[in-house]
Amino acid sequence: MTPNGAVLFALLVIVAAALTRSLSGLSLLLGLVVLFGAVGLGARLLRALAWSAAIVAPLAAFMGLVWVVVVGRAPDEIAAGLPGSRTAAALYVASVCLRLFIMAAVLQIAAMRFADLTPLQFMRRVAAPLTARKLVILTLSLVETILQAVDRARTALIVAGLITRRLSLANLSNGWILVQTVWLTTVTIALGRVRDKWPAEDSLALLEAALRQPAPHRLAAADWAWLALALAGAAAGLA
Repeated sequence: MTPNGAVLFALLVIVAAALTRSLSGLSLLLGLVVLFGAVGLGARLLRALAWSAAIVAPLAAFMGLVWVVVVGRAPDEIAAGLPGSRTAAALYVASVCLRLFIMAAVLQIAAMRFADLTPLQFMRRVAAPLTARKLVILTLSLVETILQAVDRARTALIVAGLITRRLSLANLSNGWILVQTVWLTTVTIALGRVRDKWPAEDSLALLEAALRQPAPHRLAAADWAWLALALAGAAAGLA
């Protein structure tokens, strides 16, 4: 599969998941995403699904508490003035969380399929406007640097004895210090890159020259097959 095919497939699945309202349609899309991951990732699919589940879990817990436990009715029932039930509220929570899970999973799977490529190599193969490709590469480079800085900030506070590696009262009382440290580190890195590092290295001009090489626009046979499956899944979900 080519990067262009993966991007188009992910976009189709995301749009279909956003528009599909029934649990059966969402389940069909989930099956398609799992098949996509099984073919492209193999055993690594479990890691992609676990990452997606970790993203959705806090939302599922919060929405379950609000809609199922506290409110006890689905939004449609409230709008219609019906008594409602906790079962309908649970189905509503399940549909929202399943929709988010599908979106997160297809993005993670598509990214993991090309984990051997750097952001520059990947975006050079994507048929997209030059400005959009530059923004994606610069954003990804910033994210990677910021994640490393966040880890260093956390380690520094652990060494200073302000927080611990595990859950503790110190983490609860000094958590705001960690938040401030991470925030200041992130702002400092972003400003340093934009104001000093990139202009000094002429990074934008070098990046533009590297991206001006024509990207392959052809889709492989596997791309067309997956896109057809995505369209079929979207049509079935919206029917």
